Amino acid sequence: MPHVVAVPDIDEAVLPGEPAADYVVRMACGKARAVRAQGGALPVLAADTIVVIDERICGKPGDEAEGIAMLTQLSGRSHAVLTAVALAAGGGLAHRLSTSEVRFRPLSRAECVSYWRSGEARDKAGAYAIQGRGAVFIEHLSGSYSGVMGLPLFETAQLLSAAGVPYWPERAPGGDRP
Repeated sequence: MPHVVAVPDIDEAVLPGEPAADYVVRMACGKARAVRAQGGALPVLAADTIVVIDERICGKPGDEAEGIAMLTQLSGRSHAVLTAVALAAGGGLAHRLSTSEVRFRPLSRAECVSYWRSGEARDKAGAYAIQGRGAVFIEHLSGSYSGVMGLPLFETAQLLSAAGVPYWPERAPGGDRP
């Protein structure tokens, strides 16, 4: 679907005592509101993803030590991945939340270091990307693959449909109807 990318400038700090689901929804909605406030008539779709383990929110790691520590904590364990998606269209704002459970196989420290140094983990919640090399760590996934990737397509389609925003092209490439 045709789109324009805009990067919102919002405070992403977790509020004291804020539940993980509330935080991730607040981030997605805040991003959508911030971009909507920049003007323009297009619908604004925003998302935010976090990893939660032991009731701790793991966002994007700040450095190598934090990234390796996150991977070590995820090793051989299950964690939740929460992705909120928000749509600002017309005068309204709606959101959906995707929750998935991911279990990592046990990882060696050398794997964690090597993966971090590949560069893939640097800007990813929980220090891994399911759509990349990080997929080799995943023993089990229950939930939404696209939600773990960062944009839950089922929930996104629900929001777009409810707002009357078409997400299928009128004609498929080559002129055939979809």
